[in-house]
Parts: sequence; C-alpha cells; structure tokens
Amino acid sequence: MRTVKLATSLVVALLMPACGGPAAEESLDAATSSAALTSGTSRGCTFTLSSRQKPGTLPPLYEVVVTREASSTCAWGGGSVVLGTTYNSPTLSLAANELGVATSFTYKGTPSGSAAIFLYIRHLAPDTLSIVRSTSIGAMNSYYAGYVYSGDLSILADGTTLEARGTKSGTIPGETGSGSNYVATYPDFFTSTTPPTIVAY
Repeated sequence: MRTVKLATSLVVALLMPACGGPAAEESLDAATSSAALTSGTSRGCTFTLSSRQKPGTLPPLYEVVVTREASSTCAWGGGSVVLGTTYNSPTLSLAANELGVATSFTYKGTPSGSAAIFLYIRHLAPDTLSIVRSTSIGAMNSYYAGYVYSGDLSILADGTTLEARGTKSGTIPGETGSGSNYVATYPDFFTSTTPPTIVAY
C-alpha cells in the first residue's frame, strides 16, 4: 500500500508543471513578455508587428508587417501594411500610445554575409497605417560594415519621447561613450523629426 501511495505522489509531482505548475507559469510569463515587445494599443486599436518569409525567394527575403486587429473598440477595423523587406530574419519591436505607433526592425539590404545591418524605425498613423516618419540607426567599423542587432522600443513617462535600446558592433555616428550596447533617445518622436541623442556603453 505504501508503494502505491509513493508512486501516486511521484506521478502527481511530475504532472504538476504540465498542468499549470511553476514551469508552466514561467513559460507563460516568457511568452507574454515576448508578445509585449511586438504589440501595443493606440486609440482603441491593437497593433502587432511580425515578419514572414516572402514565398519563392532564395536566399530568403523577409517581409515586415504591421497588422491592426479588428475589434469593437477599433474605429477603423482590421488592416495591415508591409513596412519593408530584409535579407535577415529581423529583430522586431513595437511601442504605441494615443499619438501613434512606433516600430523597429533590423534591416539587411543584400544576402551577403558581410552586408551591414541597420535598425529601421517607423512612426505609423493608427487610422491610415501610413508611415509618418522614417529613420534609421547604423554603425561603422574601421575596416568593415557595422551591425545594429536590435532596438527595443519604449515610450517614456512623458508620453512623447521614444527610446530604442539594443546591441551593436561598431560606432554609431554621433554617439557618446563606447561599448557594444546603445540607447537612442528621440524627443517628441511622434510630432517632430528631431534627431536622437545616442549613448553607447
């Protein structure tokens, strides 16, 4: 009888993570955290940034797409727009508030292994999905093209300043400091074309 009870306890312990125990919760938290970086809400509409391989392309060419989800709170209904194409599997980020939708994706213009990688940042109008502002961040090295590997976006507490944080190889023109990490700060991002201040560390 004791052996049966022991075996039952062991089975229950093994099944706990699959049924919503700590391991399942950690997995859910990670998925939620990842989704938060590529989706956001503006004027009652939810926007999602994603990438997909363009059919029939070799080497692979990826399209970067913003989708506006249809819902009872979104006055303009569903829709989507292709922001660009790139030869790398892009790193994506999105941040949104009532002023607009900001997106970022890494961009590689050719399939060459030594081609530079830039970060493209776009401001989209929530109603028309048109690009209001387009800017980019690139890096340079002494003897070869530089690379910007990521640019996680966030809107600061003032509601108007956009911040992009990421990693890079090389020097971004105009940066202060040094290192493989950077922070680019865009004041009044949604209402101006003021260039960013960039700090490397």
